[in-house]
Amino acid sequence: MAMTSLPDELWTRILEIGVQSRGFTYKDLCCLSISSRRLRRLSNDDSLWSHFLSSDFPLYPSASPLVSSKSIYKLRFEKVREKRIAAQRRALLRKESQIAEHSRKIREFENRLAEETSKMKATLSEVSNLRKVREASVALNVWQPEVVRGRHKELVEQSVVPVESRVNTLEMEFKVCKQQILVLKKAYNDEKQRLDTAKEELSSLKYHPLQNQELVGGGLDESHANIKTKKLKRSNDNKGKKS
Repeated sequence: MAMTSLPDELWTRILEIGVQSRGFTYKDLCCLSISSRRLRRLSNDDSLWSHFLSSDFPLYPSASPLVSSKSIYKLRFEKVREKRIAAQRRALLRKESQIAEHSRKIREFENRLAEETSKMKATLSEVSNLRKVREASVALNVWQPEVVRGRHKELVEQSVVPVESRVNTLEMEFKVCKQQILVLKKAYNDEKQRLDTAKEELSSLKYHPLQNQELVGGGLDESHANIKTKKLKRSNDNKGKKS
């Protein structure tokens, strides 16, 4: 049966059933409205858009009888859309702020790791030198050539601190540095993971700025449904030709 053979009353009832059963959304009605002049006229029926108003914007005051429900729906839609876009911008700023903070902490951990690593190397170097002094002190108690004995004696005389106690202190400092480096590396890796997660979330927000928002799409500008409606129109034309 050709589309043109159905009376307006039947098409109106089909649209009413679709809207009232929530099978149709405002996008579907916009798509239908650009598929033909007839459906454009029928889809502008005030009762259809009045139903969308009450279902999609239940918290808003009642529509004015002097203005079409479709016009009011469009105004409210744009207002809600602007609010959500503003909320999206705030979310982006918050996420960018989080990324900046994670980056700052990572730089701080890198600096502290560099300091602790340098401190640990200096401690190891001093321990190594003190062990040489200790070995030289022991070597003085055994027979050895005078030249070698002179070098050992020089090493011992240059040391101005008790070797054993200083070595023990430095070994303890080395253990503390090593433990601190492990703690800092774990904190650094955790912060790096948080940074990577925040970057992924920011990328997702930019790629799908309003992905979880209802009533957000191409607006009520009916051209946003061109592709879908062209298919529908071609389908209706084909059916008309067959009949």
